[in-house]
Amino acid sequence: MSLYRNFLSVGGLTLLSRLAGFVRDALMAAVLGIGPTADAFNAAFRFPNLFRRLFAEGAFNTAFVPMFSTALENDGADSARDLAGRIMSWLVAAILVVTVLAEIFMPQLMLLFVPGFTDDPAKFELTVFLTRLMFPYLACMSLMAAYGAILNSLDRYFAAAFAPVLLNIVNIAVLVPLAVLTLDNPADVAFWMAMAALAGGVAQLALVYGAIRRSGFLPRFSWPRYDGDVRRFWILAIPAILAGGITQINIFVGTIIASGADGAIAIVYNADRLYQLPLGIIGIAIGTVLLPELSRHLGAGREVEARATQSQSLLLSMLFSLPATAALIAIPVPIVRVLFERGAFDALATEQVAATLVGFAVGLPAFVLIRVLQPGYFSRQDTRTPTIFAGVSVVVNIAVSLLLFPSLQHVGIALATSISAWINVACLAFFLARRGHFTLTGRELRQHGLLLFASAVMGATLYVLAARAHSIMAPGAFFAVQALALLAICTFATITYFTLVHITGAQPLGQLLARLRRR
Repeated sequence: MSLYRNFLSVGGLTLLSRLAGFVRDALMAAVLGIGPTADAFNAAFRFPNLFRRLFAEGAFNTAFVPMFSTALENDGADSARDLAGRIMSWLVAAILVVTVLAEIFMPQLMLLFVPGFTDDPAKFELTVFLTRLMFPYLACMSLMAAYGAILNSLDRYFAAAFAPVLLNIVNIAVLVPLAVLTLDNPADVAFWMAMAALAGGVAQLALVYGAIRRSGFLPRFSWPRYDGDVRRFWILAIPAILAGGITQINIFVGTIIASGADGAIAIVYNADRLYQLPLGIIGIAIGTVLLPELSRHLGAGREVEARATQSQSLLLSMLFSLPATAALIAIPVPIVRVLFERGAFDALATEQVAATLVGFAVGLPAFVLIRVLQPGYFSRQDTRTPTIFAGVSVVVNIAVSLLLFPSLQHVGIALATSISAWINVACLAFFLARRGHFTLTGRELRQHGLLLFASAVMGATLYVLAARAHSIMAPGAFFAVQALALLAICTFATITYFTLVHITGAQPLGQLLARLRRR
């Protein structure tokens, strides 16, 4: 399949996952609202997810995919499968050690992760209990990510991209009866939600395991042995823990700081979920497809094709992320109100989450660009350079968060995350250009400028239309009318955007469709 068709396939399934995730989050917000129990659950759920994205999706994918793709391209299927088995044996051993240690020392870890919870012993104890319940989720998700990396390198994207949909389906199946039953004790609700997350992890692993068995590429596990390939993997993987998971590390930093204010973690979580929709559809889809694609080209010495692949990826990512950014900045309150405002989630919560969402939206293009630019280093098996940039980004995030949190609270955390992401992008882009690996031509710069102009017009259109529909979008208005009004406003603005994109020549739609059809 063509690069664009692979993006469309992964992006479409990611969209389905995010839509199901919104249903899950809306039910969760209605059940838990913004309060101590919501803070405890969200902190507990983020902890294993942080490790998953650092060790599995971050370090493993970043270090493993280029090695596996090169072995597959140059040495054949048997050699690549043997390499996968040897490296995955180390991954399993590392996950087991981390899981056992985390379960034993969870109270001490939570003191570092949510120090602000210690003022409320009941809240802190609930967080420790829920995190212990959900931490085995890390093992399921790490194995799923490893199997998914192999499938992606084989150009088989469906199972790994559909697995998150399955997680959300399992969670929704548990949340619906919880919303109907209205349990008196919020801690009981949080317990069943934690069990649902763990069950969803098992279901995802089973789905991807079945897919890799059918592909005939199931790795064989053995007692971990240290050899040249494994040594090379760890040299690449250790710095990639920081570089590949920089967004999650910055959110982790924000969680620590936010724990000092009641409700702040839940506010940041809900805003994070909203901007993660376009980031997931665009950034994750592009990152998933781009790294193995670049690795194959560079492994075979096809520098020209590698450069063209990265250029197309950058154009496609900005084509969709810039208008998404404009929408989140222009109409955050209507978006949050339609998606979340019901049950325990009131109008005040909407205003708080909307303000935080704007802070995250400022950095949305940067979060996507990191996914596009980092593979330019990782595919060349250079994890050290982006790790240095990630370290700089973390330092900036901590400094700006501490500076802004006393006055802006949760909004300051979002702004700090966005500012640090843009600094990371600037470093990545500068050194790629300096090394001669990737830089934009004058024509490409003009295209991106036109996309920015079209997005600004779209944002202005959304703002004006939402202002005219103020009475419809007011708190307490009928949900169905609000949803239809928001859909109509967004549809009109989207048509305006793509019309401008086409007539300015930034990306002729016929050319885009031709690329999607190409094999």
